Amino acid sequence: MEKHEQAVMVTRSSMPPLEEYVEMLKPIWESAWLTNMGAYHEELKQKLKEYLDVPQLELFVNGHTALELAIQAFDLEGEVITTPFSFASTTHAIVRNGLTPVFCDINETDYTMDVDKIEELITDKTCAIVPVHVYGNLCDVERIKEIAKRHNLRVIYDAAHAFGETWKGRGVTQFGDASMLSFHATKVYHTIEGGAVAFHEDWLKDRLYQLKNFGITGYESVEYVGANGKMNEFQAAMGLCNLRHIDGEIAKRKALAERYRERLSGVPGIRLCPQNPDVRYNYAYMPVVFEGYGADRDEIFSALKENNIFARKYFYPCINDYACYRDRFSVDDTPVAKRIASEVLTLPLFADLSMEIVDEVCDVILSFQREREG
Repeated sequence: MEKHEQAVMVTRSSMPPLEEYVEMLKPIWESAWLTNMGAYHEELKQKLKEYLDVPQLELFVNGHTALELAIQAFDLEGEVITTPFSFASTTHAIVRNGLTPVFCDINETDYTMDVDKIEELITDKTCAIVPVHVYGNLCDVERIKEIAKRHNLRVIYDAAHAFGETWKGRGVTQFGDASMLSFHATKVYHTIEGGAVAFHEDWLKDRLYQLKNFGITGYESVEYVGANGKMNEFQAAMGLCNLRHIDGEIAKRKALAERYRERLSGVPGIRLCPQNPDVRYNYAYMPVVFEGYGADRDEIFSALKENNIFARKYFYPCINDYACYRDRFSVDDTPVAKRIASEVLTLPLFADLSMEIVDEVCDVILSFQREREG
């Protein structure tokens, strides 16, 4: 196989036609209203509420700020049960709110929080659960709801990977007390940078609006220690453009993911996440776990890299093995997460990826099997 002249990255931003975005910029120039909840900001908020089928939604400059301020809005104290198998933002948002993360291990099937292990971690200091819909695999929302209700806990979902997904016909961001979405450039749907919080309770509308605007509650009143978390008009314009094309982009991703599954399913030593018939997926990522295969994860990663194809060790290391947390937590306390983190590789997957490159990736992976058998 010839090495690609241009690198094939694990992801690539979906972009609307340039002319479409440029046309959206004209009203911004004419009004000189660049930020502070302008016309595009309000239009995007309304259209996302409709698309996601959620009663309330607030936009933010990025997903991390959205999650951090969502946690702050609930005025929590004590311990928060979360997962170590996520991006750094999830735990950082908890810690930066002065709360103590308590790491729950993940399940073997879809790598979301193991609901059978949640209750043993609950103490009189527990105030909330922050689960993550990993790779677009949805958490057991019914079990988590039942546990939280019984123990009077808040549930704030990190739904950064789950834009537009549904469970039994319901939008995934309808679950929990709040759900954070990331609109980073690498996500299925993006606003260049950006994020949102979907929620139900009316009081959160003002609170989140105020927290993202420095805690200002009136012309001469600042009641909260807020942040500058406002989405600007250029981001909102990109979001409006991308929302017009999102269903087509997801359909392209689906075709590519199905090709990966066709090529890699049933291969001894290769594990793919099972598909839940109750979920409408967005095909955000293509995670593959290598366990007892002809090569380990790192060898596969290197072989792809030699061909200028860049997969990602996502998530590795586990959050509770980060240098900034290692003196407080042990990755050995979450053995499933530790093992999966050492075996998982997310393969290139984005709407503009060619089917030929998917086949090349699969050929590199399967070459190790042929060597072992040959």
